[in-house]
Amino acid sequence: MARRGGLKSTYDPTQPTLWQRLDWLARRLVPVGLTLLLLLMSVAPSRLPGFVHIAPMIALISIYYWAVCRPEVMGYGSAFVLGLVEDSLTGAPLGVGALVLLLTQAVVATQYKFFLNKPFLVTWWAFALVAGVAAVVKWLAVSAIYGTFVDGTALVFSTLFTVAVYPPFAWLFGRVHHMLFREA
Repeated sequence: MARRGGLKSTYDPTQPTLWQRLDWLARRLVPVGLTLLLLLMSVAPSRLPGFVHIAPMIALISIYYWAVCRPEVMGYGSAFVLGLVEDSLTGAPLGVGALVLLLTQAVVATQYKFFLNKPFLVTWWAFALVAGVAAVVKWLAVSAIYGTFVDGTALVFSTLFTVAVYPPFAWLFGRVHHMLFREA
């Protein structure tokens, strides 16, 4: 540290400033916050009877998108908490959503290199596979918890709806991704 006028300088250009650290933190919290906001909107009461049962799985879309594009932004802790929030808001057995989102995060994050520079149709097709497997895992977990095979009709429609609405959500997340992490 250099001395000037008898005072020790505390500036170290190799250390990020408080504002840089807060900026870094905010950029990493926006995807989780946006997902939480969209999740809350998806379970809000609507005038469509039974919509909550076939509503798209917003958290699954988000976890998948961020695991494909920027896995360090949406970690396992975020996936777990979002799953618990989803379970508590939808009335699903606590932990089922968290399990599905954690498994999705783990599987997709391990395939990060596969998704690099792939066209959108490939990632959408892969999402359809992931959503189908996630629905089966969710159905099996709920059936195991209740001790009987539950009716999975609503889950099938929810999965199809989720795959169908993936493109606009991917576009939205892509815009957020571009705003937050564009190269300088």
